[in-house]
Order: sequence, then structure tokens, then C-alpha cells
Amino acid sequence: MRVLLIEDDPDTAAYIVKGLEEEGHTIDHTADGRDGMAQAMSDDYDVMIIDRMLPGHEGLYIVKALRSAGRKVPILFLTALGGVDDRVDGLDAGGDDYLVKPFSFSELLARLNALARRPHLKGEETRLKVGDLALDLITRKVYRGSTEIDLQPREFRLLEVLMRNKGRVVTRTMLLERVWSFHFDPKTSVVETHISRLRTKIDKPFATELIHTIRGAGYSLHDGP
Repeated sequence: MRVLLIEDDPDTAAYIVKGLEEEGHTIDHTADGRDGMAQAMSDDYDVMIIDRMLPGHEGLYIVKALRSAGRKVPILFLTALGGVDDRVDGLDAGGDDYLVKPFSFSELLARLNALARRPHLKGEETRLKVGDLALDLITRKVYRGSTEIDLQPREFRLLEVLMRNKGRVVTRTMLLERVWSFHFDPKTSVVETHISRLRTKIDKPFATELIHTIRGAGYSLHDGP
């Protein structure tokens, strides 16, 4: 899954980030409600974890704004506000589930998995396709024609970003931010290495090349010349 966490407690955030990354998921974290809402509005996630009491914008405000904007992403409230009225307020605001602190990571993970398995509402894109390459966001499977391609979680996310930007140039900086959550240049060849691995699986066994290097700019995935 690709997860957005909006949580201002550093210990709780570090605990969640470490646990989800160990499970193979990609997680973006912000501690400020205003920044978190901007990120939630501008990028695609499989599920979001949002605290109620946040600096900038309060959690209820963020969720109401997302629902008003038509964003249907599953949202889990994670908060110390555990009263019945608090739960009702969270669900009425548009939250899909509500977990009270302190919590166990295993329960958090189970709830996130349950939310991610829910059918997307009508109009949500669940299958990406470029030429004979297909990526299913629900089953997390990738096919080239009738051949299933086995991808690691990071490779899957990399391919998803490229396919969502079909025909457009995706820069190295964009990939570092969206796939690795790096907001700085780590001065490594991590992008190039993963692109090479992805090409070996997606392009090398097939007649048509889909992943193209745009010199001096980045990468583009398309089925034309």
C-alpha cells in the first residue's frame, strides 16, 4: 500500500513508519495538518492515517475538506479522543474507521488492510493500462499481455507512478519523492538501479519497449516511438 500518515507525535509516527516499511509498504509522513491536507489533495494514496489533534488544521477539518473535494481514499482516524461522541464525529466527518491510542501495531495493520481491500467507489481508477501492460491497484498484480510479472513493492510503486504519468516525463526528483519519500537528493543511483530492474522485467522479455529514458530530463512510459 501507499500510505499517508498525518501525525504530530514523533514517537508514534516513527513507530508506524518503521512498522509499515518493514511490511513492504510505502509511507509519506507529515506532522502538520495544513501540509498534510495539501499532500492529501495533490497525490494518490491507497489509505490515509490521520490524527484528530494537529497543528495547522485539525483532523476533522482535513477529512471534511477531502470529502468535499470528492476524494474517496479510505481514511483511518488514529487519536487519543476515544469517547463515543468523538468516534461519531470522526465517522460523520467522512472517516472510514477509528482507532484509539494507545494501540497495537497488529491491529492498525489489520484495519489498514481491511480498508485497502474495500471496493473502490464508482469512478475511482483501479486498473492502469499502457499498451499491453496492465497494473491492478486492488490485487497488486501486473501483466504484460497474458504474462504475470512479479514485482517487489518498491518496483510496483515505481511502475505505478510511471503509468499514472503515461506519456509525460517523470523526473528523478519526482521519483525520489513519490517512491522513496526523499525530499532531498541522497546522491545514490537508487532510481537508476530500480529503473534498470524494472526494465529487465517489463521490457527485456518483450518486443516493444515501454520505459524510455529522456536524456537530461527523466523517464517516460509510453507504447509509441
